[in-house]
Amino acid sequence: MKGPLRHLPALLGVALLLGAIYVVQQEFRHLKLKDIGTAMRAIPVAALAFSFVWTFISYFILTFYDRLGTIYAGHKVSYGRVAFASFCAYSLSHNLGFAAVSGAAVRYRLYAHWGLTPFEIGKTVAFCSLTFALGGLVLGGFILFMEPQSIPFFGQHVPLPALYAVGAVLWTLVIAYVSLSRFIGPFRVLGHEVALPGWRMALVQVALATVDVATTATIFYALLPHANGLTWVIFLGVYVSSYTAGLAANLPGGIGVFDTAMLFGLSPYLEAPQIVGAIVIFRLFYYIIPLFLAGAMFAGNEIVLRGGGLLRHVAKLSGPQAIGRWSEPDFAVTAATGAVGLCGALLLFLGVLAPVPVPDFAWLDSDYAEIVVRAGAFIPSLIGAGLVVMAIGLSHRVNLAWGLSTLLLIAGAAFAATQDDLLWVSAVLILTAMLVAPFRAHFYRHASLLSGPLEPSSAVSLIVLAVSLIGLATTRAHMRTITNDAWWAVAMSPSVPHSVRFTVATAVILAAIAIWWLVRPGRVRFLPWDDTTRRRLIAIGGAMGYDAAAVPADGVVMGETQRAAIPFRRLGPVLLGLGDPVGQDADRVSAIWRFRDLARQEGLDPAFWRAGASLLTVYGDIGLTALPLAPDGSPLISAGDTPEDDPARLYLLCVAERDLTALLPLLPRLVEPAADI
Repeated sequence: MKGPLRHLPALLGVALLLGAIYVVQQEFRHLKLKDIGTAMRAIPVAALAFSFVWTFISYFILTFYDRLGTIYAGHKVSYGRVAFASFCAYSLSHNLGFAAVSGAAVRYRLYAHWGLTPFEIGKTVAFCSLTFALGGLVLGGFILFMEPQSIPFFGQHVPLPALYAVGAVLWTLVIAYVSLSRFIGPFRVLGHEVALPGWRMALVQVALATVDVATTATIFYALLPHANGLTWVIFLGVYVSSYTAGLAANLPGGIGVFDTAMLFGLSPYLEAPQIVGAIVIFRLFYYIIPLFLAGAMFAGNEIVLRGGGLLRHVAKLSGPQAIGRWSEPDFAVTAATGAVGLCGALLLFLGVLAPVPVPDFAWLDSDYAEIVVRAGAFIPSLIGAGLVVMAIGLSHRVNLAWGLSTLLLIAGAAFAATQDDLLWVSAVLILTAMLVAPFRAHFYRHASLLSGPLEPSSAVSLIVLAVSLIGLATTRAHMRTITNDAWWAVAMSPSVPHSVRFTVATAVILAAIAIWWLVRPGRVRFLPWDDTTRRRLIAIGGAMGYDAAAVPADGVVMGETQRAAIPFRRLGPVLLGLGDPVGQDADRVSAIWRFRDLARQEGLDPAFWRAGASLLTVYGDIGLTALPLAPDGSPLISAGDTPEDDPARLYLLCVAERDLTALLPLLPRLVEPAADI
């Protein structure tokens, strides 16, 4: 996906999140935290225990996705290993949303160590993703035939024949898949031969996925009090629809969108505090606890794989430094991104709740008390919007986003601490800041604002940001007419003048865009391949015996601090790095990420040829698959040695499912430096 279309998933997620906030604000504006707490305490212990057990059963069922997937791929793996891979992968993907629903990165990391080839891993990942979708199709069709009016937002407004037709289409897709598995042999897609599972395995897929989705819904259903008319089938319709909307939003855990759809769909049967209380417990059982368990297990597995040397190194460190050094980078960045994004959504949604009485600030400094009283929910909601933008920056490993996230979390906690009913919010923000702070080393990319001389786009962004802040400050005096003055509430309030509503909405949107343009990774520029560049490359990599004169290249990408470099060639659909980056270890990782950015700028896929084992984890973080190389420079397609088996082995790193076919006939000719490709 190139050009503006690559931003479509993110824009859809933001649009759905804003729509969710609007719906809750319109329908549930009298919701109170105190009532939610009372509803949570009213959930029987037996219901909590039942849901906890069913959570275990749900993740147990998911392990059979991977079990069948490895069998389909032709490389059967022991159940213990697939259970471990499945739990880690799904715990991560459940908290990230649709973009990582397959947990592909975790599966590639683990299954490659267990001897599966990239093609076998790809087949396993595809099998798991397809199985997951089949369950939704089966139950979606069932609901549309049995209880179509249970679908939130649509069930009451779309004609029944149209809903029945959609249900028929869903079941037709499932039947077609099983039929193709029975009658169609292997076929070729994009140059690869693909064979569908046998029809018996296809039927097992359908049954397994259906039971899985139904089981997950039962976890939530058990947490709800008895309600007249709310049958399990009706609830299933609400749950499947809400979960699908959450996946489509492409937000961490479907935050906000899933919750709003559940709240809206169940509102005819239950009070809002009862629904929200059940949502909180469900997220704790199904999302948060498994994520922490999987993170600890995966980190422990990485320590075991890397051997005692890592443990000895960690033993020399202490405190946050130790955490930041040994933690798996992928999980560290994922955890920080998800936590900051959730905190941003939390501060945005707090404006939905009914306002609490103004507390007594006698214990505060008088100037600070005045600021807090005037701020109301307006400034915390702005902090929430800022944290959402920072989460995007963190996902790109930008160091400025790390610093600003920490400051915004502390500022949000300071405002929340002044409210008696929001002390838990302050605690969550402080804990998130403590989670993010130790991982400074993993956010090593310079922001556009700090990556060189001030560019025109950065200057314009600074001006737009300043004008937006001034606009918000001038409109603040007109907002005392409404009790709930989060910025989005002001923009939607009919009691506020249209000019003020327009100014607030425009200022916040423009400020968010300007902040992103300042925080986003800087544009990558490469050095031309000439005598000056060659001499510089030899100087940087001289300690490694690097012979730049023997490497014909199209250019060189430097690291953030200009102390590491990667020569590259443009080769068909890829930008091919020639070996690992050379230079100082502290700058080699940033050189890889800058290389990835350059490839994206040019509309190409990144790839590396003759890379060593030391940086395979970093290559995996940017989505590349490692294939060991034969002496002639061609990749070994069959399962070969892993980095732990032969540290001296060289690798091809690429997006195997897209680019390997194009690269295969070209790579052997690179062995001859003078080859003209």
